[in-house]
Amino acid sequence: MIDLHSHILWGVDDGAGDLATSLEMARRFADQGVTHVACTPHILPGLYHNTGPQIRSAVVELQNQISQAGIPLRLVTGADNHIVPGFVAALRDGRLLSLGDTNYVLVEPPHHVAPARMEDMFFELLLAGYVPILTHPERLTWIEKQYDRILTLATRGVWMQVTSGSLRGAFGRRPKYWAERMIGDGLVHLLASDAHNTSSRRPDLWEGYQAAERLVGKEEAWHLVATRPWGILKNIKPTEQPALPNVTGQVQSGDRNAQVGGTGGGSGLTLAQRVRQLFS
Repeated sequence: MIDLHSHILWGVDDGAGDLATSLEMARRFADQGVTHVACTPHILPGLYHNTGPQIRSAVVELQNQISQAGIPLRLVTGADNHIVPGFVAALRDGRLLSLGDTNYVLVEPPHHVAPARMEDMFFELLLAGYVPILTHPERLTWIEKQYDRILTLATRGVWMQVTSGSLRGAFGRRPKYWAERMIGDGLVHLLASDAHNTSSRRPDLWEGYQAAERLVGKEEAWHLVATRPWGILKNIKPTEQPALPNVTGQVQSGDRNAQVGGTGGGSGLTLAQRVRQLFS
């Protein structure tokens, strides 16, 4: 399995507080069959002043410590990139980080307030050739009243990453409900642990896989934790990744005939033209 969202780096955000915790998290990842983990600390101006170069250096240091400890785990670079002005420019100049220097990038919106022009930022990312991945939408408090915005983003090329702990009820009843609903609606591309420590936010991707298997079966559950994550690290185009399963959700605004989970392409238009058409 491959976990593309974790806070295993110590001393950089609200994740691991020391090296010992990082190493114990690495052992737990390896014990449950995780082979690769993306180090994705928060980049949030005003609170977590991490930058791409700092994260890269910290990943190299932790990988050395993990290797010396004999833990069979490979780290890749990344970040939990909060929505900020100039997002695309910051990606291009290295202040923000994509996953493993691919075209796939984690994007974290505000937890309690939906950004007024969030769709515009995702449009810019898609137009620039990136594949934005919305992190833990099931845990956003505003999903209760604005699920249609999540659904619309998903139909227009934004990937969705649900937290494995949400499926096991670690964040309460509502996130569990929305995680299960999003998977049932065929919106979810990835599961990730978003692990922060070894207790309240521990590595639990295997448990998430088991919960997903009960909802969608072994094949799609494996796509959530292995096939698509590996495709991301290999920078495989979204249209060449395993398609999402048949869905029940439909766009709530705009093109009401568009189905979630399609593979796209085939229109004869350029990517830029298709993106503009979708967001017009």
